[in-house]
Amino acid sequence: MPFIYRNLLLTPNDAEETLPALLAAKLSVTLSSLQNVRIIRKGIDARKKPQIKIVYTLSFSADNLVQSRLGTDPALEWFDEIVHQTPQQLQSSQRIVIVGSGPAGLFAALRLAEYGLAATIVERGEPVEQRALSVQRFWKDGILDPESNVQFGEGGAGTFSDGKLTCRSKDRLVPWVLDKLATFGAQPEIRYLAKPHIGTDRLRTVISAIRRELQDKGFIFRFGCRMTDLSIANGRLSAVILNDSEEIRCDHLILASGHSARDTFEMLERLNVPLQRKPFAMGLRVEHPQELINTIQYGSQKQPNLPAADYAVAWNSSSSGRSAYSFCMCPGGVVVGGASEAGGVVTNGMSGQLRNSPYANSALVVNVREDDFDGPGSLAGVRLQRKWEQRAFELGGGGYRAPAQNLLGFLGLPGKGAARTSYRPGICETELDTVLPPFIIDTLREGITDFGRKLRGFVTAEATLIGIESRTSSPVRVLRDSCFESVGVKGLYPVGEGAGYAGGIMSSAVDGIKVADSIAERLKT
Repeated sequence: MPFIYRNLLLTPNDAEETLPALLAAKLSVTLSSLQNVRIIRKGIDARKKPQIKIVYTLSFSADNLVQSRLGTDPALEWFDEIVHQTPQQLQSSQRIVIVGSGPAGLFAALRLAEYGLAATIVERGEPVEQRALSVQRFWKDGILDPESNVQFGEGGAGTFSDGKLTCRSKDRLVPWVLDKLATFGAQPEIRYLAKPHIGTDRLRTVISAIRRELQDKGFIFRFGCRMTDLSIANGRLSAVILNDSEEIRCDHLILASGHSARDTFEMLERLNVPLQRKPFAMGLRVEHPQELINTIQYGSQKQPNLPAADYAVAWNSSSSGRSAYSFCMCPGGVVVGGASEAGGVVTNGMSGQLRNSPYANSALVVNVREDDFDGPGSLAGVRLQRKWEQRAFELGGGGYRAPAQNLLGFLGLPGKGAARTSYRPGICETELDTVLPPFIIDTLREGITDFGRKLRGFVTAEATLIGIESRTSSPVRVLRDSCFESVGVKGLYPVGEGAGYAGGIMSSAVDGIKVADSIAERLKT
């Protein structure tokens, strides 16, 4: 019989090998009566600092004696294990094209491969190995490749981030995504960690392994190819145009172009594909010494056997209705340039697998409503992003240097020091009052003051703010129906973060899988 047992506690210094014995003691059974004991959830309880606890949920099999305890021990439950069934194999002459090789596009492809189907994957950027060199050149010398950068290229924008796999969704596809990532080289523990991450360094090897697997199954990768137009007749897609010249016939197009493909949004608008503008968020990156964050969260500097500490904070203004909150927090990471257009500065956070940088960083952002946009139209949010990215470029003095300011100076408090940051390509120290709209600056000041009350030590001369964080999510939604197909163009399937239906690696991957399932269902008939 499969069971789970929740809330088993160890200290950071206890060996996980003792968990089966602890479980047997909790159940008042012999250790030999438990089989297949494994961890299915692991988290950290740091509420009583510095007495940190590691919290586990275990799955196991046992005899009827354990079953008789169901209902009397609230920590004991049946285990409804998700078993993935291999889909029905399909054969079809219909042509499938995937535009974009981020998590939505790659996991749509992996799912199609399970059906025995194949597709052509079109990616404007470079393979991840060459892309990494282009990105490093940008960070070192400020030389931007507008087609292959932190936003564009194999693996998508998440390739140069923390590789976070947290997801609010309880979708039953989430374990499948985690298992696939582990199969292709991610750390096995991502399957059960409460806050799993891969790290940008390891994520690149995972992406390369996925590409090789798909190529072995007949998928064709077209790197350095940008979708520039669509052929649409009588409301149905018939072909994709690449680089303004090459036509690829297409019956089903999975559009997974990412949240920064502004030229793609403009093309869709020109073709009268139904779009809708949507709210998003903008703000600044904040960077602290990691040891300070460890002290705040754990009650002391990093303890042995505990990861670099993270945090999540939020504040709501009763007067304006605005919110300030942390986003994409990167423990043991660095702040990097994420521009994809000439003359604009974009910041991003990035961590390696070990999260062993001496810095911690996070975006601190404010919600941007539709009435904040620059004028009417579905692309008004894009215009707003671009305007303030160009302003940040101006204040940074060119060369994609970012404007930065000591946190105390930003708040107008005494004791400010120099702006110190890991940001590449470099910073220009300046006041940040005009780097974003006043409503964002004002809300951030109030929010950060509140964060300092919640996290004692957060407001410090050791912290630096870097601008700007503008690519939190897509400012556009490509409208689709319940079958994931565009409401205006048959055969077009908008998917993932760029289409406005996901936020992050996991939700984008799940969205891609569901689109692939929808296409497969159509091919069965």
